[in-house]
Amino acid sequence: MDDDEAITRALSGDLSAYEALVARYSALAHRTAAMLGAGDEAEDVVQEAFVKAYRHLASFRRDAPFRPWLLRIVANETHNLTRSRGRRTELTLRASMSADAAAPDDPEGTAVATDRRARLLEAVRRLPDRERQAVVCRYFLQLSEAETAQVLDWPLGTVKSSTHRGLARLREEVGRDLA
Repeated sequence: MDDDEAITRALSGDLSAYEALVARYSALAHRTAAMLGAGDEAEDVVQEAFVKAYRHLASFRRDAPFRPWLLRIVANETHNLTRSRGRRTELTLRASMSADAAAPDDPEGTAVATDRRARLLEAVRRLPDRERQAVVCRYFLQLSEAETAQVLDWPLGTVKSSTHRGLARLREEVGRDLA
């Protein structure tokens, strides 16, 4: 069942159809919440986001894709969480999400790849919030610029400039570390 059919059935009261959407997007929603700063509270953020999405499913524009709409709700819930805490939680990225293809029988290559990945993730964590959010959405969540704009509720130009600045900082930072 595709998203449109699941939404139609969910709006008609079929909870199993909404459960299919939850199953389909749960991992992505958790990754999004964690990467945008929810940290250990990502599970709570995602649960609240799915509840809100269900409550507002009738207002979902049927000609738009469901994934960015849901991720926008996750981003809003994450923002609400970090704002209510009164401080920003450090970005939590899982090294397994960006694993380099090192041969399992190459311990030196594996060690180098692990070190590079750790330095890159640390550099991403140090980016200013807007640049970090844009880079995370574009490259870790693999969203298009338009989807990133929708998820972050930013103009497309802001997504482009924040992504560009973030990548430039990363190139400078990672290049300096490797020199």
